[in-house]
Amino acid sequence: MSAEGQVSADERARMVEWQLRRRGIEDERVLAAMGRVPRELFVPPHLREGAYADAALPIGGDQTISQPYMVALICEQLALRGGAGSAVGEADGARQEDRALRAPGERVLDVGTGSGYQAAVLAELAGEVHTIERIPELAESAGANLAAAGYADRVHLHLGDGTRGLPECAPFAAIAVAAAALEAPPALYEQLEPRGRLVVPVGGPDGQWLEVVVRTPEGPAVLRTVPCRFVPLVAEFSAPADG
Repeated sequence: MSAEGQVSADERARMVEWQLRRRGIEDERVLAAMGRVPRELFVPPHLREGAYADAALPIGGDQTISQPYMVALICEQLALRGGAGSAVGEADGARQEDRALRAPGERVLDVGTGSGYQAAVLAELAGEVHTIERIPELAESAGANLAAAGYADRVHLHLGDGTRGLPECAPFAAIAVAAAALEAPPALYEQLEPRGRLVVPVGGPDGQWLEVVVRTPEGPAVLRTVPCRFVPLVAEFSAPADG
């Protein structure tokens, strides 16, 4: 490993310990995934020195790469189990070699690709990851980021309106939304498999909460978790909101 690579690995380890574990993230699979994905490859080059800061960072197009803690919390709330061939604890080289041998895990949808970082983390946790981005320039840069980090063959990148989901790829065991909606988008809920989970920031400029919506036979079961702040979720043909 190069000296630069070792520095990044050390920064990831500190991030996992101080920003995640000590703040209440308990899922060891999530902690291990956050410790493997090179966040510095998903931020603009001029911001890479601060890639592991405890903050969201701008990525262009009035969008951000989410704070590491929020990415970890969303992933934890999805409650993914992964396949029997999960790579927790493996070295990078072994992980690359063993991909083809893994047992299938859950199918997951990531709404609002942004930089591609959350999709990469989800690729460490699930068997099949689809991510959708409405801004062509961001989708293009996210594809380049995912390729540079070694995830091009594990994340299916789509261009389109995330509020509509991807019905052609449904059902999903879990759906993560990286932008705030006034309510959980009904189309996304309908694309969940039974007992599937939708994690979405809900609210407006006056306040947002991270909601977990579980699909049950009785209808949506909703749990509010923590206050949060995300850019607005924009649907096709709608006007951008302030926030």
